[in-house]
Amino acid sequence: MNTVLSRANSLFAFSLSVMAALTFGCFLTTAFKDRSVLANINVSKVMLKNVEDFTSTRERSDLGFINFDIEVDLEPIFDWNVKQLFIYLSAEYTTPSNTLNQVVLWDKIVLRGYNNKLTLRDLKSKYFFFDDGNGLKGNKNITLTLSWNVIPNAGLLPLVTGEGHISVPFPDAYEMARSY
Repeated sequence: MNTVLSRANSLFAFSLSVMAALTFGCFLTTAFKDRSVLANINVSKVMLKNVEDFTSTRERSDLGFINFDIEVDLEPIFDWNVKQLFIYLSAEYTTPSNTLNQVVLWDKIVLRGYNNKLTLRDLKSKYFFFDDGNGLKGNKNITLTLSWNVIPNAGLLPLVTGEGHISVPFPDAYEMARSY
């Protein structure tokens, strides 16, 4: 005869199996959804300085400063399975010493239920835009791209690149002013 504990164990195992099947079914309803939207990025100011790099050999390295605007409607991305978005602006460029350089300049967490239509003006880089040498000076093809990680309630964590990027030329001369 079955004891109370064995019946409770069977009930718990069956409930757990049903919950796992329901979670997987919920994941399938949004797994193949396209999560990319158009992102408008405008750059209003680009500045370049040559500063001493205190992290390595004390050589001088390029330090870039960018003021930018972002306009993006994230509303189509949010559904019942999206908890939040981690959005970030990255710069991608090539130099003679490195074929691919990627630097995150700015990020933000957007929660479900808050303002999902972002219109951000005159933002500055949140993180330093250092190059490990002099690869920013005169570089004519630095591409800024807005991307995001979708944080779901159940399922995979997709990394999505927005539809829209901008290529920014950097100046051929360094700024000597102390203020940014």
